Amino acid sequence: MATPVITVEQLSKRYFLGHQGPRESYQSLRDSLVKQGRTLARKSMELVRGKQVIQGDRVEEFWALKDVCFEVQQGDVLGIIGSNGAGKSTLLKLLSRITEPTKGRITLQGRVASLLEVGTGFHPELSGRENIFLNGAVLGMSRAEIRSKFDEIVDFADVERFLDTPVKRYSSGMYVRLAFAVAAHLEPEVLVVDEVLAVGDAEFQKKCMGKMGEVAKGGRTVLFVSHNLGAVVGLCSRCLLMDHGSLILDSSPAECVAAHLNHAQSQSDQWVRPSSREAPVLGFREIKINLVGEQPDLILEIECAFTSRASDHRDAMVAFDISQLSGGVLMQALPHPQGFLTSKHTEQIQRFAIHLPPLIPGSYSLTAWIGPNNLESYDMVRDCVSFEVAHSPTPGRTFLHTPDHGYIAPKTTWLA
Repeated sequence: MATPVITVEQLSKRYFLGHQGPRESYQSLRDSLVKQGRTLARKSMELVRGKQVIQGDRVEEFWALKDVCFEVQQGDVLGIIGSNGAGKSTLLKLLSRITEPTKGRITLQGRVASLLEVGTGFHPELSGRENIFLNGAVLGMSRAEIRSKFDEIVDFADVERFLDTPVKRYSSGMYVRLAFAVAAHLEPEVLVVDEVLAVGDAEFQKKCMGKMGEVAKGGRTVLFVSHNLGAVVGLCSRCLLMDHGSLILDSSPAECVAAHLNHAQSQSDQWVRPSSREAPVLGFREIKINLVGEQPDLILEIECAFTSRASDHRDAMVAFDISQLSGGVLMQALPHPQGFLTSKHTEQIQRFAIHLPPLIPGSYSLTAWIGPNNLESYDMVRDCVSFEVAHSPTPGRTFLHTPDHGYIAPKTTWLA
């Protein structure tokens, strides 16, 4: 049996968070001196023991990772997904040797190239040319090896005009293009890529996805963290789903994405009017959504609870805008063009079904509106709930969807 390229055993990472205590309206000088003395003693002990000095009166223990175990074989393209704060970036920093684990063990075979944030491994005062050779040297490559790949790197990054400019003057997009080109072309055994690719434009993201596919086909290993679930399904052969620092599922990308969407949907599929927000004459009290069906025949089910404060408001209609979370309204759904919400009921519930067009994988949000006509509004709640589309609307499509081709994939017939 082949030796794994990466072995992670009981990996844990702990941080300490400092908190200021509540400020009291009155405090004696003695109490204040005692409190400051305790804080100073704690910080002094931390300094003597070589530990991080934590600011604040109270210290909280926080486990960013807890007992994570998995193996990665050579040639695997491993996706790592999860909500913000799940521990994905902490895991990559440990694998890249940027920080040390609190407990557990990591065994790595071969060189690891990491692209975790804009400018990782770059010296801002050095030029793009000098940073290419610096990164290659860090990876243990000879000058001759770097020279053999130099032209490919520059061509991929498209920064030839600025090659001798200090990288501190690069835009974030230029930084990422050059950093990814260096990491992908200098032939590390393991390529680690975080969500930093989102900084690049759509065309560059497409190039990066293609290059990571080439790297994997060449027998090297790729670890890919992304919130673009469609990219994870299309690129990765295996996936890890993380939540609150724990590994909760190690399976196929499709299964991990489905589990993640179910978890995310339970958190974002309901909106309730805050008690601090004044209710309008006629407004939404609660909105629930449920996405059913499969691509390209998805149906968004919506249940709205309405509250009326007046007995004589004009009949009102409802409209729903569906937007892509990165910005821009894609479509508007109008269940009925005339007013159907009357003043007869102070509380009522209505249900709607939107037959969605074929959408590319991504995150979408819903804005709900009530009004008697298109010039007057009773209530509007923007981006109140959201839903995820994971799979391609085009059966058999093998290449990734990118936003530069739009967010809706129309049904198309081949007239042979």
